[in-house]
Amino acid sequence: MKRIICTVTNDLNFDQRMIRICTSLTNAGYTVLLVGRKLSNSPILKKQPFRQKQFGLFFNKGKLFYLEYNFRLFFYLLFTRFDAVCAVDLDTIVPGFIISKIKQKICIYDAHEYFTEVPEVVNRPLVKKIWENIAQLIIPRIKYAYTVCESIAEVFYEKYNTQFIVIRNVPNKKPLPVNIKKKVSPFIIIYQGVLNEGRGLEEVIEAMQYLENTELWLAGEGDLSNKLRALVTEKKLEKKVVFYGRISPDELYKLTAKAHVGLNLLQNKGLNYYYSLANKTFDYMQAGIPSLCMAFPEYEKINKEYNALYLLDNLNVGEIINAINFYKNNESAYQEKCKNSRFAAEDLIWENEEKKLLNFYVKILG
Repeated sequence: MKRIICTVTNDLNFDQRMIRICTSLTNAGYTVLLVGRKLSNSPILKKQPFRQKQFGLFFNKGKLFYLEYNFRLFFYLLFTRFDAVCAVDLDTIVPGFIISKIKQKICIYDAHEYFTEVPEVVNRPLVKKIWENIAQLIIPRIKYAYTVCESIAEVFYEKYNTQFIVIRNVPNKKPLPVNIKKKVSPFIIIYQGVLNEGRGLEEVIEAMQYLENTELWLAGEGDLSNKLRALVTEKKLEKKVVFYGRISPDELYKLTAKAHVGLNLLQNKGLNYYYSLANKTFDYMQAGIPSLCMAFPEYEKINKEYNALYLLDNLNVGEIINAINFYKNNESAYQEKCKNSRFAAEDLIWENEEKKLLNFYVKILG
């Protein structure tokens, strides 16, 4: 059997995308190993059909984290057998590319995001320059690559002259809630994902001051966790904003199905967000609820086909309030969005994207 090593810098328990990819490859007959990192608060790894390995590191953020992780990964790949290494995002590509050349094996690039345009990079000129140099040096030399949406694939082809196929980050098909969502009080808004900069979370919390009979549920943790909790306390919104922390994918689905509207709001702080197609939008569809998204290219494409989203032209408190009140005060329009979300959920599923993934690997590895 062909051996594939996939490399990420995430906590493996919560990387739903890689769990789906590695499970599909394993079920197709490949021997798969997913390599990530272990944080001090990481739970015990949940058993998966594929093998898993996590590095416990001394440094968990900043330059020293990336240096330590890539150093560890370099030597691990050097002394581990594989037929192909799949580097997920730019922060794991250097050791994967170098070792694949040394061993004369295949290097695959999985661009989950436009890494040099994420908010944490785009506003730091020196850091951005380093990652751009890495990208310019390596990506044009990668023969096999895929990414999550057409917009990023087009940008990468123009910038690096490398062809990326598109494998969207969509969830596995789940049984839809039996009943159409009823607008009972309180009206529940949910956000699932990391609590990081540029996700519109501060604006949503501000808007909660002006929304009656409404609760905001935040499922995740991140760099802004403490800041957001302090903001909730400052605005005296403890009874209206609930922090659930990081929860397992199965529990997250159950929680989302209880909500009325999902949030996927991004500040236009770099092309990564502007061209994004976040998996949370599809997760909301699987739970049978509509979502609020920005009027960015990929979401406009989705809405043109399914009309399951409410698109905001600008990310500000006033627009958020108007959008939530639209759902709360227009029963027929809300139910229509729910119906369209359920229809989209039948189509935008991993079972369809999986076919493209497996065809991609069959052409490379047989």
